Amino acid sequence: MSSTTPTTLSVAVPLDPRARMAVLPHPRHWILWPAFGAAIVVAFGLLIRFVPAITAAEVQLDVWLTRHQNGLSTAIALTIEALFSPAGSVVILAVSFLFLLLVRRSPVNAVAFTWVAGFGYLACEVFKTVVSMPRPDGHLMLHPLLAETGQDSFPSGHTTFAVSYAAAAVLLAHRTRWSTPIALLGTLLVVVVAVSRMYVGAHYLTDVIGSVLVAAVAISFACGLWSRFGLIALDRLPFLRRIGSVPPPTVAQLPPTRKRGHNARNGWLRNDSRSR
Repeated sequence: MSSTTPTTLSVAVPLDPRARMAVLPHPRHWILWPAFGAAIVVAFGLLIRFVPAITAAEVQLDVWLTRHQNGLSTAIALTIEALFSPAGSVVILAVSFLFLLLVRRSPVNAVAFTWVAGFGYLACEVFKTVVSMPRPDGHLMLHPLLAETGQDSFPSGHTTFAVSYAAAAVLLAHRTRWSTPIALLGTLLVVVVAVSRMYVGAHYLTDVIGSVLVAAVAISFACGLWSRFGLIALDRLPFLRRIGSVPPPTVAQLPPTRKRGHNARNGWLRNDSRSR
């Protein structure tokens, strides 16, 4: 091999599944692309807000759904309303975090899972504030179960949380036999939650579509941020190693002042140049 070939450091794939989420897939330009995507989502939301013909057309779907309500569908929709509310979402995240941390003994997965799902969910509040989209007019519907008012229709918080939680679950199950089943269940969850939000008269179709876009943008940034700084943050919490495996930061993740003399501990790093 030519002597001009640069020496690189790579991370060996962790054998311990309890640290599967130590590094997450993300775009190479994990700041630029999410920023560009966020701008597109905001433009999409503002277009819908300031073109009344769009909301006038799509509210008919909400009207149709409210005219075809039944006991079972109503029970499911109201259960989703409670479970994926802000308080319910916090409880779900807390239970997931404690399960991964204390039962599965996976501090890396616990923090990374909660970070991805929580960041995606919280991001929707920023877009709600910027777009400030009025809620659907409940007076147009026969039996609106939730005739909400306000300027926070776009995107749907319930749907954004469903997408974010499903995405975190898919990342947790990545490259396992559960990957495909969880992806399918996550997709089904998102569809059911999205339809339920229109069924109760709380959101437009474009609100739930926007939720998917918002979650995708937010999670791509969250994964890049975690992959760059996550292990560095956990390295400052040595007590976590008493619970489960926590790999040290890679040399690429360390700040310049700590790269010199860094020891590749526990076999998590290998210098590819030694094998060349």
